[in-house]
Amino acid sequence: MTRQIVVAAVCAAALAGLTACSSTATTTAGTASKAASCSYAGIQDELYQKGALTVATDKPAYAPWFENNNPANGKGYESAVAYAVAKQLGFKPSQVHWAYEPFNDSYAPGPKKFDFDINEISYTPQRATAVTFSNSYYDVTQALVVMKGSPIVTKHTPAELKTYIYGDQVGTTSLQFINTEIQPNSTPKVYQTLNVVASALQDHQIDAFVTDTPTAQYMAADQIPHATMVGQFPSADEHYGLLFSKGNPLVTCVNKAIATLQADGTLAALQKQYLAIYDDVRTIKP
Repeated sequence: MTRQIVVAAVCAAALAGLTACSSTATTTAGTASKAASCSYAGIQDELYQKGALTVATDKPAYAPWFENNNPANGKGYESAVAYAVAKQLGFKPSQVHWAYEPFNDSYAPGPKKFDFDINEISYTPQRATAVTFSNSYYDVTQALVVMKGSPIVTKHTPAELKTYIYGDQVGTTSLQFINTEIQPNSTPKVYQTLNVVASALQDHQIDAFVTDTPTAQYMAADQIPHATMVGQFPSADEHYGLLFSKGNPLVTCVNKAIATLQADGTLAALQKQYLAIYDDVRTIKP
């Protein structure tokens, strides 16, 4: 959720466009040459488990990316994207297997027990040294969540934003955004999960946290009683990519699938279905 880390992302497009960017190639020519065919039969040797596409995500699986904390139901933007990619690769829905992967473990170096992870994981150059990312399936902005009645609701000029106590999930681009863009006077508090961050906000251990706009809207409206989303920040050229083990040649075929889903309007339709309400969120300056 905006669970994402340490260096600014590199694929640009404003959230208002809500179209996945296809210009950022995150694979190398060497990787591309490894995948001889992107047919169902041609990719079997590249799979974690032959005959199945193993897709990972974290728990809980938040709306609007997933629905009812059930990635396998095909509902929610990321679940729907995963199944759409699987279809392009020749898999039936029953052949898509879901695995649990904690967010902070996803971009750690080493072998993976999945084909790709879809979990609002932003591309960053630092992460890309340890894992491989697909091209963008969603371009994202960050938003500010606070408790109703907090001074920050009405007092959030760039200078005023620096005076509050922030908290966020470890290893996220949201935490990085706080440090580099808001630059608060006090060091942000760091927590292991976004659920703990939400609890810290309710308990008034922190004044605010930052997360991607769709997740912020969901958490403020449905998860955290008496919370509100103050607004979203201007685009920081951040995008989500599907995450693979480093050098996994399957990414070449997945990028082709994403390009097809972009060209035929599937991604735009899914964004309209699940994410369109975030087009009109007011923008505030960090």
